[in-house]
Formats: sequence, C-alpha cells, structure tokens
Amino acid sequence: MADRDWGNQTAVTEFIILGFGVLPDLQILLILMFQVIYMATVARNTLIMVFIEADQHLHTPMYFFLGNLSCLETCYISTILPTLLASLLTGDKTISVSGCFTQQYFFGSLACAECYLLAAMSYDRYLAICKPLHYSTLMNSRVCLQLAAGSWLNDCLATAIFVLFLSQLIFCGPNEIDHFYCDVIPLMELSCIDNHLVILLAFILASIFTLPPFLLTLTSYLCIIATILRIPFTIRKHKAFATCSSHLSVVTIFYGSIMIVYVLPKHDTLRNLNKVVSLCYKILTPLVNPLIYSLRNREVKEALCKAVSKYVAFTKMCGDS
Repeated sequence: MADRDWGNQTAVTEFIILGFGVLPDLQILLILMFQVIYMATVARNTLIMVFIEADQHLHTPMYFFLGNLSCLETCYISTILPTLLASLLTGDKTISVSGCFTQQYFFGSLACAECYLLAAMSYDRYLAICKPLHYSTLMNSRVCLQLAAGSWLNDCLATAIFVLFLSQLIFCGPNEIDHFYCDVIPLMELSCIDNHLVILLAFILASIFTLPPFLLTLTSYLCIIATILRIPFTIRKHKAFATCSSHLSVVTIFYGSIMIVYVLPKHDTLRNLNKVVSLCYKILTPLVNPLIYSLRNREVKEALCKAVSKYVAFTKMCGDS
C-alpha cells in the first residue's frame, strides 16, 4: 500500500502469528516436543547454575561466565516458547501490537547480550591459553563482574532505541506474521509506510553492537588455535583444545544459525528454511548448550557426580531411619 493511502485504513491492534500453521496434523507432536524442550532447557540450565554456586571448585571465571550464560538462555527461551506453546494449545494465534514489541525488545536484548557474553568467554579462554602467567591478574573477580554486567546491560539501551523507532511504524494492511514469534523482518514487511529509516537503524545498531563481539570472538579463537599449534606436546595440545572446544561449538552453532537467517536473501522459498534454522539459535541452542558444556568439562561432570552421590546417600539415610 502506498504511503499516501494508509490514512484510509484502520490501524491494526493485533498481529496473527502463523507459526507452523502449514502443519496442522503435527500440532500435538509440536506441543509435546516444545514442552519437553522447554522443561529440559530450564532444568538443565538451572542445574548448571546450582552446581556452579554449590561447588567451590567451580568458582572460577570460566564457570562464572557459564553460569551467566545458563541464566541468560533460560530467560532467552522463555521469551518465545511459553507464547508459542499457549498458541498451539489454545489455537489463539493473536498477539497485541504492544505485546509484539515487548517480545521483540526482550528477545533482541538477550540475543545481543549473548553475543557479548560469548565474546567475554572467548576472551577468558584466550587469556587462559595464550597468557597463562598473567591470567589471574587480567581476569580477576572485578573484571569478570564488569564483563558480565556489560554483557547484560550493554544492549538494553540500543534495543530500546530500535524498538522505539519500530513502534513508530504504522500497520494498516495485512497483520499476519509468517513466523513463530514476532521476528523483526516479517514485522517490518507489514508496515504500510516507508520503513527505510528503521532498516538503516537496525543495520547500524547490528553493526555496532554485534559485529565487535563477533570479531573479538573470532580473533580470540584464531590466536588460541595458533597458540595450540605451537605447543610441542600432544597431551598438552589436547588438554588446551579441550578447555575451549565446547565453547567453540556453541559459538559456531549460534553465529552460524544467525548468519543463515539474517544474511541469506529473503526469498519466499527460503522462508520455511529460515523458520527451521531460527529454531536452532532460538530454541535448540539453549537446550544443547548445557549438554555440550557438561559433557566436555570434567569439572561439571564431577560436580554432577558429587551431587548425585550426596542425594543417594541422603535418600539411603532417610530410608534407614
């Protein structure tokens, strides 16, 4: 619709999230799958946070950042899955305009925060492997708190500015969002006024607040790999790589999925592919991250074994009494 004609239309007050409407026969399966994913994600990330807090051996910078990542991803997945589950259960696919902007704000803030938190974790691994003699000095508790706080707070203002501009768009035509949540790209496509300024702002903010942490993460791992290759002993090489391979796996899944969704051309034929790939970094990444870390980190597995042993001993003591 042309800009001059929007005034003859009624501004929409709610959007319809199409979700996976093309798969009605699989609705029950989707409900069960997303319910299990949500419960497992919250349970696993909560367990990691509890283990890190309870075990003194895990009070190190690496596990401090891992605890923050687990907390962030619990919040991250909670911005989308409960709404998606409610939609599948009730059949009500509507969401208010303000609710859509609210979801966009929290999801955008947490997604950008994860970029910075992953960068902080890569910097921590860089110091541990490339600057081991100065590690305790450069990565002290004060620096850890500053990096974590910066990761959580740095993008709140930027996302608030973007959502404020986004809310100035006028929606007066179709109100169907072809996605399973209020994604910014299909949302802007529904605007019936010129949205080039918002698109430019989104590009600028994305460049400022996501490109630097990505480049820092990439640079850190290039330096780490170069340092590992110079280590003369195979055992020490394996140990050094094992300390960062789990984090590298998480970074690859996260950034790889984002690049596929937001960098590939937006053709209609790729819309369903974007939905599937979006599931990777919005829903599956928070699920598999704690699993990757717990399987690849000896300290986490030891903390889990200690917790299970204490629980078994407590249960046996209660049974004997």
